[in-house]
Amino acid sequence: MKKLQYLFDANKAWADSVKEKDPDFFTRLSQQQAPEYLWIGCSDSRVPANQIVDLPPGEVFVHRNIANVVVHSDLNLLSVLHYAVEVIKVKHVVVCGHYGCGGVKAAMETKDHGLIDNWLRHVKDVARFHAEELQTLEGVPRFDRLCELNVIEQVRNVASSSIVKNAWQRGSDLSVHGWIYNINNGILKDLNTCVSGFCEIE
Repeated sequence: MKKLQYLFDANKAWADSVKEKDPDFFTRLSQQQAPEYLWIGCSDSRVPANQIVDLPPGEVFVHRNIANVVVHSDLNLLSVLHYAVEVIKVKHVVVCGHYGCGGVKAAMETKDHGLIDNWLRHVKDVARFHAEELQTLEGVPRFDRLCELNVIEQVRNVASSSIVKNAWQRGSDLSVHGWIYNINNGILKDLNTCVSGFCEIE
């Protein structure tokens, strides 16, 4: 049986280095969870939420799935969103996609990818909603634009959820943001889709 001992060794070294810099870090961390941010991102291993915004453990509540999709029938995502908004009281929900997304690329193709095609139907729907714009583009620009449009659509889905609508009705200070990450240079881009209330959804 392979135990991946090198990962346990790396974990010990990491924990020791954190304690050396801040002896009480893990004690504080274990007592509460009160991040201001919920990050809804892609499962891609190259897009680690905490690291790319340089925040330590405990500062970002995270949900990740293929192509950062927000579906109103996804109980996993809805449970995370509900807990973040209702219990943790996050102030910001960030939907973050990335250029070069394998899920978006697969959704653009016509070949069969198996089970994942059912999930990627949601991204194909985004492409259908914006077909007129996408038809004016080719190659990488078209791919990049669909990655952006997918984020914008998912921001709309978060903002349209009953969880977020109920929070706004109660007067909660809650904003939904759409960002995209460039794996080639490590830089985040704001897609200027911040929504902070009902009137801004469209």
